[in-house]
Amino acid sequence: MKIELLEEVTSTNDFIRQYLGGEEDVIVCAKRQTAGRGTKGRSFLSEEGGVYLTALLHPKDLAADRAFLMMAHAAVAVCRTAEAFGADPEIKWANDILAGGRKLSGILIENILSEGKVHASIVGIGLNVGNDLAALGGIAARLCDYSACTTEEVRSRLIAELRKKSGFSEYLSYVKFCGREISVREGAREYPAVARRILPDGRLEIEADGEIRSLSAAEISISAWRQ
Repeated sequence: MKIELLEEVTSTNDFIRQYLGGEEDVIVCAKRQTAGRGTKGRSFLSEEGGVYLTALLHPKDLAADRAFLMMAHAAVAVCRTAEAFGADPEIKWANDILAGGRKLSGILIENILSEGKVHASIVGIGLNVGNDLAALGGIAARLCDYSACTTEEVRSRLIAELRKKSGFSEYLSYVKFCGREISVREGAREYPAVARRILPDGRLEIEADGEIRSLSAAEISISAWRQ
């Protein structure tokens, strides 16, 4: 696996695209991003002191309808890393990792499909370590709030965890909100529901107005992640 460390880049997700077309797994890390991206085109604050990396992975024989396992694997790697530095992480569907109810990490994935399989996956991860989060108004957490750690230590641990195997059952072990009431936002519509379970394809099964539905794209929130 090729590992590249950059001082500054617009976006590690964009930078790594130059390696598409090859077969080697690659990880690109940057100390700072000037145009980091989150989901739905949002910006991702990427000041020095956090871990910002993108992995280009080539899973073997992973069917397209199981592509969510790439997201699950990345989330487990982040959770294992957070635990190693004293945090008690949990997964907020679909792509955020929380600690103490605050956002610790975000994941952005693009899967490249070919002939019904996942040919390659671009896995972008931003993980707060010691970066200044004052501009976010208290909604985010940092690993340095849980233990004395450096960005280099956390980055090395995250890369090591990404290189290990994981399974869907381990992903589910970090999901704590199922069975609880949540607020669902789909476009301009927002409504209460009860989270039931996350399906193997990554959809969130909910119950709303007496009806069971499965969501593939929506935002959820909950007033208190720990009660």
